[in-house]
Amino acid sequence: MSDENGHGQGLKSLDTALGVLAHLAEQGGPQSLSEIGRACNMPPSKVHRYLASFVNAGLVQQQGRSGRYDLGPGALQIGLAALARHDFVNSAADGLPELSANTGMTVLLSVWANQGATVVRWERGAAPTDTSMGLGTTLPLLTSATGRVFLAWGPLHAIEPERDTQLRRLTRQPNLLLDMEPTKAGVAALAERTRARKFASVEGRFIPGLVAAAAPILDWQNEAQAAVTLVGTDPAAIAPGSAQTEMLLDYCAEKSVVRTAV
Repeated sequence: MSDENGHGQGLKSLDTALGVLAHLAEQGGPQSLSEIGRACNMPPSKVHRYLASFVNAGLVQQQGRSGRYDLGPGALQIGLAALARHDFVNSAADGLPELSANTGMTVLLSVWANQGATVVRWERGAAPTDTSMGLGTTLPLLTSATGRVFLAWGPLHAIEPERDTQLRRLTRQPNLLLDMEPTKAGVAALAERTRARKFASVEGRFIPGLVAAAAPILDWQNEAQAAVTLVGTDPAAIAPGSAQTEMLLDYCAEKSVVRTAV
């Protein structure tokens, strides 16, 4: 609805409430009542009323002992529904069942959301894989094949904050990064190697018993709009030149937007 000047007439209280929800969406984890109040410039009692309504609707959940607030399953459902309606996602998802059948592997389709590579489609392979991953799972940027696709082809302004956050964590666990130095230079070298290979892969040291290979679906700016990932148990399947990786690369090339010369 709009007024006579064409300006939208909203509800001020609803705008305020949605500001609280937007603040939670922008954070990297749960927030306390006082933290949310300070960020939204509201007294804790007022913020609590909004949060209580969101909790009742399933959009926000409160953690047990800490009492901190974070996005709930209702927010996840809304986000996944919005992503599912995106034309790029729908186009990329069309052939996933066939790709899974041809490779014999589980296939994931992921986009960059919620400050990470988020799974929005899942096609189980003929040989089911034992994993807790599922729709809405956010995969790590530096230690997953899917994340490494966005590291190599994602927009820098979106990727850099998460890169720096994960680097700080991994400097305390350097044994997790056997194929790179836990530094910005090491990450840059990994991204360059990934672009040269045209796909990313990780072996079972990151997810015990599982291997994965992922490739980007690129837009006209050569940035990854989505990543397609093959997950299985045979290391030979994710090697360069294997039948599976060649099918993965062909699929992603077909779904990518080809930049034409002017």
